[in-house]
Amino acid sequence: QLVESGGGEVQPGGSLRLSCATSGFNLDDYALGWFRLVPGREREGVSCIESEDGRTNYADSVKGRFTISIDKPKRMLYLQMTNLKPEDTALYYCVATISTIEAMCKPYDAWGEGTQVTVSS
Repeated sequence: QLVESGGGEVQPGGSLRLSCATSGFNLDDYALGWFRLVPGREREGVSCIESEDGRTNYADSVKGRFTISIDKPKRMLYLQMTNLKPEDTALYYCVATISTIEAMCKPYDAWGEGTQVTVSS
């Protein structure tokens, strides 16, 4: 199970941290990540992290602004988002996959219900 939280409304240039509580599976067997969805646009993989060794991958659109991390004892996945832009507005989903970070966690084996991020002045 994956449950996201931490979304909200923020002004351009602001920051947010998304959280994802995980349960029901062995973290080391999976990569975890985030994708975002905007109505009318294709789903975009944002970031992916290998649970076992911490290797990460980021979409070019967020590289240098977003940081993915995992707290394995707490079974929590995070996405620290800084210097947010209006084009980051989307519904953000936490995902788990047996795929690789090189594939940006695709295909997704499980995902949560999403948390809305709105960047607006």
